[in-house]
Amino acid sequence: MGDNELRLGINRYDHVQPLLDGRVGVKGYTIRHEDAPIVSEIFARTFAGDRYDVSELGLTFFLRALDRGDDRFVGIPVFPNRHFRHSSIWVNVDSGIEGPADLVGKTIGELAVYGHDAGIWPKGILSDEHGFRPETNRWLIGGPDWPMHMESWAPLKTPENVDARYAPEGKFLGPMLESGEIDALFSAIVPRCALDKSPRVTTLFADPQAAERDYYRRTGIFPIMHMVVIRREFLRRHPDAARAVFDAFTESADTTLAGYENGRTDHHMDVMVPWVSPLYEANRELLQAGHWKHGMKANRQTIDTFLRYAFEQGITDRRYACEDLFLDELLDT
Repeated sequence: MGDNELRLGINRYDHVQPLLDGRVGVKGYTIRHEDAPIVSEIFARTFAGDRYDVSELGLTFFLRALDRGDDRFVGIPVFPNRHFRHSSIWVNVDSGIEGPADLVGKTIGELAVYGHDAGIWPKGILSDEHGFRPETNRWLIGGPDWPMHMESWAPLKTPENVDARYAPEGKFLGPMLESGEIDALFSAIVPRCALDKSPRVTTLFADPQAAERDYYRRTGIFPIMHMVVIRREFLRRHPDAARAVFDAFTESADTTLAGYENGRTDHHMDVMVPWVSPLYEANRELLQAGHWKHGMKANRQTIDTFLRYAFEQGITDRRYACEDLFLDELLDT
């Protein structure tokens, strides 16, 4: 490995593509990129050894590492994965759940680990806005329609007052939701029964997109799922790397956004999905083109909210602050 080579583990998001195809570079470094069929594989590889110098990592998995005293990594305020999560909650139609208040006492499935990124956000939002309390529920952890077990690198950690355990061997959360073995499901991955429009399954919110747009309009929060981390050992040898990486990701996202902006002139004909332009215009009006900015100034409120949720839900032993996660030199970005 050359001294100026930077090994990068990250998914092929559209806003990262200019960095991966060479339109944007990391000043002073040559990128060697690797992705994975599912992003959690990148997380696992990050913890397994020194495969990456810079990598994508779910917020909750980074916090769990901090709690374990694993300080091999430090955060760069680049946020490659965001998603509104009102649309990530499904219920069985016979569960008696008509709205958030009806979740009390129900059996709920959660993807992969208790407190995955797409689990912490909806639990926190429901707690803030609807009085939801996860400790009133029984939680089953597992894969949606295939095995998903992260115990080797992300041990199941739950507060003492929460009943959370793995789903029985050979059982998957999607079929369990459809059959009524669980009442609801919180998951970053859409279960097959929902994709297939099963009449036994519906969303918790009747119009999730309307709920999510209303949430953003009121809070200004576009939930962050993943961050970018850099290995401290690499940073000791390359003290300029963190700023160079931050600048590159920022330029890459700006390049992609400029492409979407230019696409307005020809109805985004380079995109396979029809009616993209009206959707883009509606999003542009609501989000004001600032929804995917990297850096701390634009994202401190969102990160602080997630850190509060993680502590309130017992995922972390203490209430972390942004200063605990990110490099000092990038806190002013």
